[in-house]
Amino acid sequence: MSSTATDTTHKTGDEAETLTDGFHLVIDALKLNGINNVYGVPGIPITDLGRYMQAEGMRVFSFRHEQHAGYAAAIAGYLTQKPGICLTVSAPGFLNGLTALAHATTNCYPMILISGSSEREIVDLMQGDYEEMDQLAVAKTLCKAAYRVLHAADIGIGIARAIRAAVSGRPGGVYLDLPAKLLGQTMNAAKGAASLVKVIDAAPRQLPAPESVARALDVLKNAKRPLIILGKGAAYAQADDDIRALVETSGIPYLPMSMAKGLLPDTHPLSAGAARSLVLKEADVVMLIGARLNWLLSHGKGKTWGDKPKQFIQVDIEPKEMDSNVEIVAPVVGDIGSCVSAMLAGMGKKWSLPPTEWTQAVNSKCAENVTKMAPRLQNNNVPMDFHGALGALKRILADRPDVILVNEGANTLDFARSIIDMSKPRKRLDVGTWGVMGIGMGQAIGAAVETGLPVLAVEGDSAFGFSGMEIETICRYNLPICVVVFNNGGIYRGTDVNPTGGADVAPTVFVKDARYDKMMEAFGGVGVHATSPDELSRAVVAALESGKPTLVNAVIDEKAGTESGRIGNLNPQSVVAKKK
Repeated sequence: MSSTATDTTHKTGDEAETLTDGFHLVIDALKLNGINNVYGVPGIPITDLGRYMQAEGMRVFSFRHEQHAGYAAAIAGYLTQKPGICLTVSAPGFLNGLTALAHATTNCYPMILISGSSEREIVDLMQGDYEEMDQLAVAKTLCKAAYRVLHAADIGIGIARAIRAAVSGRPGGVYLDLPAKLLGQTMNAAKGAASLVKVIDAAPRQLPAPESVARALDVLKNAKRPLIILGKGAAYAQADDDIRALVETSGIPYLPMSMAKGLLPDTHPLSAGAARSLVLKEADVVMLIGARLNWLLSHGKGKTWGDKPKQFIQVDIEPKEMDSNVEIVAPVVGDIGSCVSAMLAGMGKKWSLPPTEWTQAVNSKCAENVTKMAPRLQNNNVPMDFHGALGALKRILADRPDVILVNEGANTLDFARSIIDMSKPRKRLDVGTWGVMGIGMGQAIGAAVETGLPVLAVEGDSAFGFSGMEIETICRYNLPICVVVFNNGGIYRGTDVNPTGGADVAPTVFVKDARYDKMMEAFGGVGVHATSPDELSRAVVAALESGKPTLVNAVIDEKAGTESGRIGNLNPQSVVAKKK
C-alpha cells in the first residue's frame, strides 16, 4: 500500500477499499527514485501537489518566477546527476519554465519540467479552457523527450520514463505533462503502489570500442604539441580522479572550459588556461573530453586556431557530435568515465611525455601572462575597475575552495572566467553554452540547496536584473548566498548617450547610483555598499563567514566595460552608420 494512501474509502457491502490519488502517486514515484527536492511556483492546478509534497517530507522551494525555478532545477541536475524537478502551472507558467528546459537540454543537464495542463478533450477541440494550450506539442521541439500521463495507473511508468530519458546517454531536459483531472483521479492504493517503478541503472555505462581507444592513443603519442581540452561534460561525469590521472600520466597541457575549471586546480603546472591563445594556435593534436567544437571554441577553425595543421580526438557519449565542424580523426564514443579509464589503461607505465620544448613554451607563456596581470589585480582604485574587484574576490576564493561561484554578465563574466582560479570541480557555475543571462539567482539557490555549501554569485548589474527578485526567495529560505552586483550603471558601460539629445537615456544605460543592497535589506537580508576592493573584500568575507543572505552593491567605474565583453565581434556592424 502506498505510504501516502488517502483516507478515502469505497464501500461495497461489508468491504472497504483504501484509495490513493494522482497527487500522492506522483509524490510516491518521485520519492521511490530518490528525488526529494522540487523547485517551482504554485498555482492552478498544482498548488495542492506542492502542499502534499511538503507534507510528505519533500523540500518544495517556491520561487517568484518559473524561469528561475527551472534554472535551479537544471543546475541541481548538473550537480547531482539526478534530474532536477521544476513544477509549474499551466500555459504561461509552463512557457516561463520552457526557457530553462531548453537551456538544460542545450547544456546537457538532466531536468524534468512537470506542468499541470488543461484537459485533452477541451484542448483538442480548442474550446477555450482555462489557460488552454497543447503544451506537449510545444515542449517537444525544445527538449530531449516529452510525455503526457492521462491515467493514474500510468503515473509510475511516466515518471520512470522521464527520469531515464533525462539522465541516460547525453543528459538533457524532459517535459512531463500532467492534466489537472489526472491529479484527482483515484485508484486502489495497493494497485497504485504496485504501479510505481524504481528506475534501475538509469544511466548505464557506455563502454568505448577498444579499437577507438587504441586509435586515439596512437594519434596522441605521435603528437609534438598535444593539448587536452576539458569541457563541462567532463565535470558532469564526476570521473575526477581518472581525469586528473590521465592529464598527469600523459604530461599534456590542458585547457579547461569555464565550467570545467577545478577538475584540476587552475594553478596546476600543466594548466594552459593563462596561455589559451598560444595553445589553440600552436597545438598539432587536440583531444576534447566532454567539450564541443561549437562557437565557444570558434568551431575548431579560423584565426583562433592559427594556420598550423591539427588533428582532433574527441571523447563524447553522443556519436552525432563527431565531425560536427571539423574532421575528427579519432572519435571515442562512450561515457566519459569509461573512456578515460580505458585510455589510462591503454597508456600503461611506459607512456612517453610530450617534447619538453612544448611544455616549457606553454609554462613560459603562462608565467609571462600571470606576471603581467598581477599588478592590475592588486589595484585599490575608487571607483573600482573589473580587475581590482575580481582580484579581491580571487584572493577570497583561493582561501575558500569549497565556496561555489555562480557567475554571469558580459564583462563580469568574461573577466571573472580568466581571473578567478578554481581548485575543486563543479565549483564554478555560469551561463553555459547559450550564454544565457538570468541564470544567477536560480543557479545560486539550486547550488546552495543541493550542496549545503556557501555560494558567491558574482553578477553584472544587467544580468542581475533578470532574476533579482529571487533574493526574496534566498532570504525566505535563509540560504548561505552572497550576491555581488558589479554596478557600472548600464549594459557594458554606463556612459552611452542618446544621440538625439532627447530626454530618454540610451538603451544601455540604467538609473545612476542605484543601490541594489537596499533590495536585500528590504527582505531581511544584509545589504552592503562597497566602493573599493578593500570594502568589497571585507563585505564578502563577512558574508561567507556568517552564512547570512547578503547583497554587496559593488560600484564599478561606468567607463570600465567593453561592448559585449569579449564577444563584441558577434554584434553586426552598420556600414551605413559608419558612413554617416
